[in-house]
Amino acid sequence: MPKIKTHKGAKRRFHVTSGGKVLRTKGPKSHLRRNKSARVRRAFDKKIGTSSANGKRIKRLLGR
Repeated sequence: MPKIKTHKGAKRRFHVTSGGKVLRTKGPKSHLRRNKSARVRRAFDKKIGTSSANGKRIKRLLGR
């Protein structure tokens, strides 16, 4: 059996924690960033979790 290849787009967009949670970054992060308030800009720095159904699909793309 050949190895399963990692989906490179998913690899760049998602992060799996040691506990198995799948984290993602938020959307329009850099577009017109100077006009956004400091509170909104800070909110883009954090990673947020995905739903469990999407988490299973993403883990399969990442080869886990």
